[in-house]
Amino acid sequence: MRQSSLVVVANRLPIDDSVAPDGACEWRRSPGGLVSALHPLLRHTPATWVGWAGGTGPAPALPDVDGVRMHSVPLSAEDLRDHYEGFANATLWPLYHDSVEQPEYHRSWWEAYQRVNQRFAEATADMAEPGAVVWVQDYHLQLVPGLLRQLRPDLRIGFFLHVPFPPPELFMQLPRRAELLRGMLGADLIGFQRSQAAHNFAQLVAKVLDVPATDRRIAVDDRVVRIGAFPVSIDTVEMAALATRPDVADRAARLRRDLGSPEQVILSVDRMDYTKGIEQRLKAYSELLANGHVKVRDTVLVQVAVPSRERVGQYQILRERVEREVGRINGEYGRVGEPAIHYLTQPFDRAELAALYRVADVMAVTPLRDGMNLVAKEYVAARVDDTGALLLSEFAGAAAELPQAYLVNPHDLEGLKQGLLAALRAGPDDLGARMRAMRAHLHRHDIRTWARSYLSALDDSGSLLTRLGAG
Repeated sequence: MRQSSLVVVANRLPIDDSVAPDGACEWRRSPGGLVSALHPLLRHTPATWVGWAGGTGPAPALPDVDGVRMHSVPLSAEDLRDHYEGFANATLWPLYHDSVEQPEYHRSWWEAYQRVNQRFAEATADMAEPGAVVWVQDYHLQLVPGLLRQLRPDLRIGFFLHVPFPPPELFMQLPRRAELLRGMLGADLIGFQRSQAAHNFAQLVAKVLDVPATDRRIAVDDRVVRIGAFPVSIDTVEMAALATRPDVADRAARLRRDLGSPEQVILSVDRMDYTKGIEQRLKAYSELLANGHVKVRDTVLVQVAVPSRERVGQYQILRERVEREVGRINGEYGRVGEPAIHYLTQPFDRAELAALYRVADVMAVTPLRDGMNLVAKEYVAARVDDTGALLLSEFAGAAAELPQAYLVNPHDLEGLKQGLLAALRAGPDDLGARMRAMRAHLHRHDIRTWARSYLSALDDSGSLLTRLGAG
């Protein structure tokens, strides 16, 4: 079995299966921030990506994709239900997002989480060469660093949490809190989106495990675990290039005509998730229509809400509530051929998204809590003419990097309405100054900068990026 000097471990493999013209199944690299960030590094060294291929039953044998070995970890239907839909997304996800919805706790879910994490750790141990670097990703696999260190103490192990890490008073509710913290502490470097998350983690470790901890270093047995903030980003150059393609510009022009050529277009692009603040945003927009501050003929809201985790009851209920509210608003304020809200649930490819970003005069990104929110960054990167307004929640990780956005508290309905009006009414000079500053920041802090900064911190000897051909 070929072993690798760099192993990325994530819940999902970065591939999609599609059907070729001859009917055969093909596996292709899927678009996405993490794979875009790591691909330039992975192709220079024997590298493996360990993850789930998306189906249940035995793990499929997969070809290499762009020179990177794909190693599939099998999940049964029970694993999918209790580990992924259960402990990961009905216990940890709501807890880590300020308990916007009440987390559920079931012992069988915890047992499945342990079982699946053990399976990922064993697969990773088999794929890593002596002294290899392993980078474990996100909340689905928080036990893997500790399990892997027991199996392979020779490895250099990193862990990165893409979602928020909650304050101690929330995390302390978790029945198996100590085990999760110990699992993460198996890493040599733990990365978070924001420094506040690192602070929360250090406080919890000191309180729950009674070990010396600062916001940068934690002493565990005879090791020092380093922690810190590494805000994830996007491929800024790629998005800007996509937005300037002639076919994308033509598509944007057609979209605006299809929307009735309104004076202003407001766009929101979300997964259907209770953390995204979709209901609060719709209520704010409805009240602006009701009091006449916004008129349907002049302004239109395009709400993209791609369904997710549809087998989880909370998500089914949310979708029903959102669709009912969209119907109410359109019934009350829309006209024939002029809906107040264009509501779309289908996923869009990158080119179509770039066209939507070009159309949007205001991008409304108002989650109740988000680790980062890359849609906000994609919108800024796509506005190559320095126009457009970004309305951004204070509780998205991106707010710390993009203070020139129109920042709002999505829990404050009046504040949300005022922020939206300010973005709609802003003059071109103000908009241009804000957008130029945000675009300059993204060009300095793109996805590759993020990957290199984390990996160089993980291997403080400086040899890792040299080995990867990216030093």
